[in-house]
Amino acid sequence: MYKYLLWDIDGTVLDFLASETYAIRYLFKKHNFGECSDQIIKTYSKINIKYWQMLEKGELTKQEILVGRFREFFELIGIDTTIAEQFNKEYQTALGDCIVFIENAKEILLSQKGKYILAAVTNGTKVAQEKKLRCSGLDEIFDAVFISETVGAEKPNRAFFDYVFEKLGVTDKSEVLIIGDSLTGDMKGGHLSGIDTCWFNPEHKLNTLDFSVTYEIDCLEKIRDIVSE
Repeated sequence: MYKYLLWDIDGTVLDFLASETYAIRYLFKKHNFGECSDQIIKTYSKINIKYWQMLEKGELTKQEILVGRFREFFELIGIDTTIAEQFNKEYQTALGDCIVFIENAKEILLSQKGKYILAAVTNGTKVAQEKKLRCSGLDEIFDAVFISETVGAEKPNRAFFDYVFEKLGVTDKSEVLIIGDSLTGDMKGGHLSGIDTCWFNPEHKLNTLDFSVTYEIDCLEKIRDIVSE
């Protein structure tokens, strides 16, 4: 029986693509960059995913990926790359201005509150995540929040999870389950730290890792049966 549920935020509880689209379009308008088409959003999103995966693999630091993604993006679409650092700062704040929950996520978390120890585990920036949690009301639902910048390590590093276990007082790892959409961050991190994993995979992507996840779900409602087993 699980006692601790570790929930990823972006792409699992909150619709990150909705926040991303809003923030990019808002800042394009603010800086008079011209029309921000769906294709431009897709171009940025692809670059962004690539950079976050490099962070999870330990190939780049957090600051390198935050600014580097915008430098590459702006260079590709013909915008002066010197604005990348300032744009990133404004982007972090703008992300929290658009809150869209993944279907049934909030209802599920509310139903779990008091029955399990709920912890948010995220690699997102402190500025963006604290605003999202506050504006969404998630800060009142989670019993604990672990943001990698504060922890001093990123998922999937064991140091991140060891910190979480220590702060939560975990003594039996069989009582812990991580729920997330990222194979390289959430699932690999759970595997390396010796806890069960639940991969939220609504797009039915292939598992490209060299190990199996404990559970795989395509809608969050299925988590109810898993944690009640």
